Amino acid sequence: MSLPPDDASATPSASPAVLRERIGARALATLGATSPQVELLLEDPGLRERIARVALASDFAIETLRRQPALLAHLAAADPGPWPEPELDPAQPLAWPTLLRLYRTAESTRLVWRDVLGLDDVDATLAGSTRLAESCLRLALAAVEGEFEERHGVVRDADGRAQRLVVFGLGKLGGGELNFSSDVDLVYAYPHDGESDGRRALAAEDYFARLGQRLAKLLDEATADGFCHRVDLRLRPFGNAGRVAWSFAAMDQYFQREGRDWERYAWLKARAVAGDTAAGEAWLETLRPFVYRRYLDYTALDGLRTMKAAIVAEVQRRDMADDLKRGPGGIREIEFLVQSLQLIRGGREPELRGRRLLPALRALVAAGQIAPDHGRDLEDAYRYLRRLENRVQMLRDAQTHALPADAEDRSRVALALGYDDWDALARALARCRAQVSAEFDALLVPRRGEAAPDALESYWRGLPEAGQAQVLADAGFGDAEGADASLRDFARGNGVRALSDAARKRLDRVVPALLAAAARSAQPEAALRRLLGLLQAILRRASYLALLDEQPSALARLVDVLARSALLAERIASYPLLLDELLDARVAGTMPDEAAMRAACVAAVKAQDEGDPEAALRALNEVRQALSFRIALAALDRRQPAEDSARQLAALADAVVDEVLRMAEAEVLAAHGALPGGRFAVIGYGSLGGRELGFGSDLDLVFLYDADPAAVSEGRRPLEASRWYARLAQKVVALLGAVTSAGRLYETDMRLRPDGGKSLLVSTLSSYEDYQRQRAWTWEHQALVRARPVAGDASLREAFERVRAQTLGRHRDVPALAGDVMHMRRRMRAELDRSDAARFDLKQGAGGLVDLEFLVQFGVLAQASAHAGLLQPRDTPALLDALAACGWLAPDIARSLHAAHAVLLDVGLACTLDRRPRLAAPTEAIAQARAAVDEALRACGLDFEPAAGSDA
Repeated sequence: MSLPPDDASATPSASPAVLRERIGARALATLGATSPQVELLLEDPGLRERIARVALASDFAIETLRRQPALLAHLAAADPGPWPEPELDPAQPLAWPTLLRLYRTAESTRLVWRDVLGLDDVDATLAGSTRLAESCLRLALAAVEGEFEERHGVVRDADGRAQRLVVFGLGKLGGGELNFSSDVDLVYAYPHDGESDGRRALAAEDYFARLGQRLAKLLDEATADGFCHRVDLRLRPFGNAGRVAWSFAAMDQYFQREGRDWERYAWLKARAVAGDTAAGEAWLETLRPFVYRRYLDYTALDGLRTMKAAIVAEVQRRDMADDLKRGPGGIREIEFLVQSLQLIRGGREPELRGRRLLPALRALVAAGQIAPDHGRDLEDAYRYLRRLENRVQMLRDAQTHALPADAEDRSRVALALGYDDWDALARALARCRAQVSAEFDALLVPRRGEAAPDALESYWRGLPEAGQAQVLADAGFGDAEGADASLRDFARGNGVRALSDAARKRLDRVVPALLAAAARSAQPEAALRRLLGLLQAILRRASYLALLDEQPSALARLVDVLARSALLAERIASYPLLLDELLDARVAGTMPDEAAMRAACVAAVKAQDEGDPEAALRALNEVRQALSFRIALAALDRRQPAEDSARQLAALADAVVDEVLRMAEAEVLAAHGALPGGRFAVIGYGSLGGRELGFGSDLDLVFLYDADPAAVSEGRRPLEASRWYARLAQKVVALLGAVTSAGRLYETDMRLRPDGGKSLLVSTLSSYEDYQRQRAWTWEHQALVRARPVAGDASLREAFERVRAQTLGRHRDVPALAGDVMHMRRRMRAELDRSDAARFDLKQGAGGLVDLEFLVQFGVLAQASAHAGLLQPRDTPALLDALAACGWLAPDIARSLHAAHAVLLDVGLACTLDRRPRLAAPTEAIAQARAAVDEALRACGLDFEPAAGSDA
């Protein structure tokens, strides 16, 4: 840090003791001469000592006490509260400026007093400065509104509703962190166009513009009493060239068409601070998509670089290196760092959207975007710099951010802050600013990471006309000619040719780095093929090119994932929003549990406008995509067993179905009214019920309801119970399968309902119970082993469990049961087993997953009448444990089946992740798994092998 040079013309500073004594004595003499009452107060030694401390820090405070002697008695209290607000008499407008200015200086002096004497920390001082500005705005606006109402009436919209001005505070006022002598950044707006209803009517735009100008003048104009608050209106649309007050509709159009990057930073902190604050806050919610993008938005760094470059140029031009706000390592760098990360991630993570800097910084630390120790350093630095800035301004109530040049002023600031001298303060400040600069530079510097090899860069820049395929061969591509042809086709495509200059520059940096990473991957050709598909999908999405450009870790991670998983490559290309997950710090951490996934689904739907079910469905799908992607990455990286991934996917599906049912019920209720006494439940069968869902699996669902057959809904379009619940079930299926911009939630399969595809979509509980008791086939009871309720009315879910337990727990003829189970499995093997000499069908092959499922289901049906513990589990591992616990399976066989299930599920999941059929080349692990299943089948007297020449 470059410290302020010693000014040769400055008065040499006296020793600290002499300086304190001189300034304190002068202040006490000045105040003692104001009135006998003050002279009496000054007989208190403790008060004299406090005044001397305040005098060392602030000439402004002493001058205010001289001009307002009554204030000293107020401050003499142990914990002086706020100074009373003035009353602005409508009949005496000429007195308003004086009253406001005296109030501002009195309350500001109280803030100095509390800060210097240690009654407030810097956070409290900033909050106090903010409250003071808000109070003055509120008082002044109320006064001028009365004045305008008397002269012009009130503005009314087309429906005759009265309107008020909305005053938005931006910058530190909006963030609630106003420094001591700051100006206030204001933007004026109003809800709707219209006209005032007074004798001298004005259009809304003129009315509110004049009102705003009158407000600014009342606060800002310098009088004999100084000013109240400096008002800066330059942050409004089009700056000084723009109109003074804007309707919300005009503001909407401006931000849609003209909004610039720096305005996103400015409006991030915006807050309605006076006038119709409720309308202002509601409008700010509609501005959120302009400020925060729905994706990780690394284009925000472009705006930051532009702003930072402009500030650096100004600092250099005006020799402002020691400016506490704009200089290197200053307050602005901390603000920019935090706001940039907020803009990058805030669209995806609502907890990062705060207006106040320190809470936002803590949220970034909690989200893993800033290391905890760095976060603490930045928080300490921010408080240090803001306190020093305040003290420099408190000295004479000057709007300055520069360190004092005068030697005595330097000494006063240092001594009042507890330093021995200026040099000690300067050393501490230098360390603080160096820390800030290092953190800020780290945000801007990491783009592009390791440079791409020159050969690949030159090759790419030469396409499509020049470039040699040999460069690709040298880099590590086996089929260099094929890769070269694909890259040339991509380079000459319309998507690349239509790019803007800025986007093309990004692409030219990204592609060589991607090529280098692909060449180093396990499958270079596959990685390249998938990369080109992805690039084609995101060429027009500048934010995603920016992400890859700015974050080398994301680029490397992307190539690694694409090389190893065709499924994830396909999903990322279809839904580039998933690129954000590659940078999510939580991806490599603990996987979310069922409660966390359910909370995420609920929050996604709640965050949308209730009148926009399409947006709610899209948001729910985005959450599902992101969470399933995270589960897939954990599986791909082998950070968890396949069984855990399958359970997590099932838990996610449960949460989604539950939320979709809520949405469907809301739509049916709105259309047809409530059905008194009715109950509805969704039952999950198959892999959903057994908590062994795969990536891309459909959901086997059965719908049940219970209601009085004669009941009719209470809406304007009433329906009887059967039709009401049929409509609800149809709506659930439609919502689950609806195509949104984030894809569809799930494919559904209803064929496991009673009587299959030829029956009604939804069954009454009584008819379902009767079907299971009277007409269900053995294979349907096998399917019931894995069935469980996943959503709906709790009491109906319990009733289903009772029916299931009664059905599975009935006494059975075990030989006949074995015959039914073997007949069905032999038939399935004959029709569905795709195994051949080179590959094994993991699901339908001999000794595969379905053989294991049939074995377990046979055991449950055969033993549940005697062992109630078999009725609770649904997933295969838990069922194996239960069968071993009741003695039906030998412990060693149960252990080997556990291992077999884990192997078969793991290999099958790997096939799914790479978009391959679940057919695997024989391995020792698979052979052992099949042998374990075969041994268990023999031990239980089951033979699933189709007879030679039979059709099973």
